[in-house]
Amino acid sequence: MWMSLKLLLFVCCGWWSDCAQATSCNVTSPYRTLDGTCNNLQNPSWGAANTAYGRLIDADYGDGVKSPRKATGGSELPSARLLSMKLFGDENVLEPAFTLLSMQFGQLVAHDMGFTSGSADILPCCSGGKPVSNPDPRCYPIPVAADDPVMGSAGVQCLDFLRTINDCDADPGSCSKSKKAEQLNLATSFIDLSVVYGNSVEENTPLRQFTGGLLKVETRDGSDWPPRNPNASTVCVQRNAEDACYLTGDGRANISPHMAILHILFLREHNRIAKRLAALHPAWNDEKLFQEARRINIAQYQQIVFYEWLPNFLPLPENGDKRSLASVLDHEYRGDVNPTTLNSNAHAAFRYFHSAIVAQLHLDHENRTKAGEISFTDHTLNPAILEAPCKYAQLSRGLATQPMGRIDLNIDHELKHNLFKFDAPFGNDLRAIDIQRARDHGLPSYNRFREWCGLPRAANFDDLTSLLHSPQDAARLGSVYASVDDVELTVAGLFEKHIPGTQVGATFRCILLEQFHRTRVGDRFFFETSDPTVGFSKEQFKQLRKANIARLLCDNTPKLDGMQPKAFAAIDAGSNKVSPCSGLSEVDLDSWK
Repeated sequence: MWMSLKLLLFVCCGWWSDCAQATSCNVTSPYRTLDGTCNNLQNPSWGAANTAYGRLIDADYGDGVKSPRKATGGSELPSARLLSMKLFGDENVLEPAFTLLSMQFGQLVAHDMGFTSGSADILPCCSGGKPVSNPDPRCYPIPVAADDPVMGSAGVQCLDFLRTINDCDADPGSCSKSKKAEQLNLATSFIDLSVVYGNSVEENTPLRQFTGGLLKVETRDGSDWPPRNPNASTVCVQRNAEDACYLTGDGRANISPHMAILHILFLREHNRIAKRLAALHPAWNDEKLFQEARRINIAQYQQIVFYEWLPNFLPLPENGDKRSLASVLDHEYRGDVNPTTLNSNAHAAFRYFHSAIVAQLHLDHENRTKAGEISFTDHTLNPAILEAPCKYAQLSRGLATQPMGRIDLNIDHELKHNLFKFDAPFGNDLRAIDIQRARDHGLPSYNRFREWCGLPRAANFDDLTSLLHSPQDAARLGSVYASVDDVELTVAGLFEKHIPGTQVGATFRCILLEQFHRTRVGDRFFFETSDPTVGFSKEQFKQLRKANIARLLCDNTPKLDGMQPKAFAAIDAGSNKVSPCSGLSEVDLDSWK
């Protein structure tokens, strides 16, 4: 079981050399490619799958080429597990303003934009909590101190961790201090539902029915489900052979029941759209129906991401702040903007949502009273409970009712000590993994990113006092880091006091806004484009503006009769009370006649 730990982290799709690099682009096609190539006609590989993550600042490696970052004095940085234990708590503090759907949707978006290469490889670095002999060169285990209050008594000396595959691994001699290693992203960088459709023709083909423009489904008990994964025993933890393990565009769909729900949601929505288009256009063939349904599905998703979900965490600021969501929502495509997913966003800033994960998942009746709860740990890589009677609708209601965790210095106990525990006496530590991954990727210090963002640099730990949640936080960081320039982005970013009206501090906010600006403005196919080749008609665009997550849940969840209009926000007795699904705003597909 411990050997399969890598499989659950992220199920990888292949080596980057399998990607068909575009040599020519079809400039007249209204449809985006599956692998993201040819989005930018002058730079066809920008944002494509199987290319390197982008950088705001050059990588900072210990050897200047590819080894993990070290302290400014040349020593190793403190153990990531030590930092997790000394700096972060594991209390379950809830955020009453937003539902757990907000967190889960954020994880879906993160998966849509990034998938670190090689993270599914089965190359154990620790066995029984102790370092293995002759480890693989990619091993970078997380040290665990003998006096660790949770794992020390069990004799755990290290936690498994494998370094991400980078562009120098195939040819080690190609890297030097003038050519630093860059980690590879297996996913497209675009908000394009690659989690549903896959990141290549090869991944997409097994997902299609090839009739009526439909994606493959299997019908059981009157509901449509993704097809069963033919490699279920290697990508899921099945308790019996009949347990559901789904084949989707992204193997991480099975990581939790809630993640599977969102994958199923957009699969069912694709087929709902395709069937309606087939009724409107009997002469359209399978390919036309598939591409048009995919195009509409992605457009609805983009409307939800940028206009319903993102403003909850990065709202429009006041006082003319130039680095704002307003700059993200630029309506004109720019060919000089590289949309590639940023390393610092995918492996630091966007991971702030890990603080919002809650390990106990509620099941709710239609009146939103609690019917029970399940443990995330018990259902990791086993979403079979979704197909039990009533459970899919109950978990969907709970997802849009239960509060998410507060984004603070806590991470749920199960994620901090029992992540991917399975049958072992201990698990891994998600906070420690995040810190270790940032070092693996050579992310520069917190101070360096402050400078890039135009924010004051801290000359000493006292300078941090005014930036952080409490005056004691600067001293806490000073107790574990030798220098203020050693303080890491993925650590200090969570310590920063939140900007009023947002869920993040100034540095993470800067990186997130930069990322979503590039993602939006650098996407030639973004649904708001006025380009007549790839855009929508005025009436179609008007309808797409009505897309919302509540209606999608209603339309694709059997036995779900009502939902609050703003499903990312907490239910209240006023404008956001649970209402009949029929009264929610919907996209009228008659505009595609």
